[in-house]
Amino acid sequence: MSTVYPYPTLVGKIDVTVRQASIDGKPVQLSLISQRDRVVAFHQVERDDWVEGFLDIEVSAPNEELADGPWAGVTCVAVLSEGATNTRVVSRLQRGRHDSNWHGEVRVRRSEHLTQAVLDVSFVGSHGGIDGRIIGVSETPWVVDFLARTPTRQNETEILEADFRDGPQEWLRPFKDAPWLIDTTGDMPTVLLNTSFEGLTELLKRARGPLEKATAGLVAAQIAADAWSTMFHSALGDLERDEDGTPQLPGGWRESVLRLMLPDVLPGLPIADALTEAHGRRTDGNGWAELQPRIQFAASRRAQIPKNLTSAIRSVSRAQEGANR
Repeated sequence: MSTVYPYPTLVGKIDVTVRQASIDGKPVQLSLISQRDRVVAFHQVERDDWVEGFLDIEVSAPNEELADGPWAGVTCVAVLSEGATNTRVVSRLQRGRHDSNWHGEVRVRRSEHLTQAVLDVSFVGSHGGIDGRIIGVSETPWVVDFLARTPTRQNETEILEADFRDGPQEWLRPFKDAPWLIDTTGDMPTVLLNTSFEGLTELLKRARGPLEKATAGLVAAQIAADAWSTMFHSALGDLERDEDGTPQLPGGWRESVLRLMLPDVLPGLPIADALTEAHGRRTDGNGWAELQPRIQFAASRRAQIPKNLTSAIRSVSRAQEGANR
């Protein structure tokens, strides 16, 4: 949930940008840093024996509000954390000499992480004679991904194989003709791949040749799009409200999904306003149908369906050209 503080906090936006990254002293390709998705894809460097990395970050903040506000001794810190390993690394940032932004490095030790770490930024100061008050946090966290490539690599999503037709889970049998299902009833969303659907798991695991690999990529992207859409609807339908009825962000993966999807579903609105708008449309029905294309667009964009579809079409075209020669 969003936290309500019993003292004044920043109203203006705090935005974080990862400018560069390095592993063992060598710069990481900029293509592995997605500003749109706010992901650093360390899992795509194709090696897992690296020791230490650094993230070069820049933070913009409402500086006039900071200067005029009732806080003293304000500092800016970046916090890299991962619940799976109970890791929490705090790095202090410095105000720029030639601009008004805050800059610094965040150290990433490979031995301290397992799957995904979250990078947040907080402004801390004194108020009312009490030090260490959190007066502002970044609106959207970054994800540092250490996982191998999976269809939904940007969220903590478990992928399991199950026999929908003859397996021990009876609840899956009515879905025996479905290639996959997305289950969001547990603590972690789960993608269930139907092993009785002929050729599905083999295609995703052992695709060979350009055409098969392009097809596998397209299928994986479709699975990811279904997962994003299902997780978004589930997260939006599982909200609590504060005393005045305002919907609050949930915790865990549901908050991450909403923070990542809402900017595409309702562009131009702050996260809190977009959450209230989307929840209101879903609750009273007014405008909810009109929002469905935006949700579909946001899910397909997150899953990179356009990119994978283009690759599949090109592979088919090349195969046809080769057959016609």
